[in-house]
Amino acid sequence: MSRADRALRKTVCVHRRARFDYEIVSTLEAGLVLQGAEVKALREGKGNLVDAWVQLRDGVPVLHNLEISPYSHDTARGSEGRRSRTLLLHADEIRKLDQRLREKGLTLVPLEIYFHGPWAKAEIGVCRGRRKADKRQLLMRREAQRDIDREAHRRR
Repeated sequence: MSRADRALRKTVCVHRRARFDYEIVSTLEAGLVLQGAEVKALREGKGNLVDAWVQLRDGVPVLHNLEISPYSHDTARGSEGRRSRTLLLHADEIRKLDQRLREKGLTLVPLEIYFHGPWAKAEIGVCRGRRKADKRQLLMRREAQRDIDREAHRRR
C-alpha cells in the first residue's frame, strides 16, 4: 500500500480476535452497500465486527452481523443495527473466492471496516481456523519475541 493510499484510509473498526483465532491465507478489499445514515454512523466510529461473518450466497458475498449503531443526529431511526449487507466485488474475484472456499477448512472472515476516500470498504480474509495448541504456540512466540525486544532495548 502506497503512502498516498494510507493517507486516504481511515479505519472504523478492526476484528482483532480474528487474527488470533484464524490463520489468514489471503485478504481482499470489498465495497460495502449501506443504507440511510449508516455511512455517517460509521464515520462516527459506530461499527462493531465482533460477531460478524461473511458468506457467499448465490454467488453474492454477504456480510452478516456487522453492528452499526444508530447515527446520533438521525431523525428517521429506520436502520437496523445488525442486518446482512452486500459486499461489492468483481465477478472474477467472486469466482476465485468460490473456488478457494471449496478447499477444506477455509472460511471468510471480515477483518476491518474502513473508509478509502469517500467509500466504505471491508477487508475480508480467506482464513483457516487455528487449533488450541496452535494458539498456545502463537502466544509463546509473541511472549518470547517481546522478551527479546525488551532485553535488546534494555542493553542500548
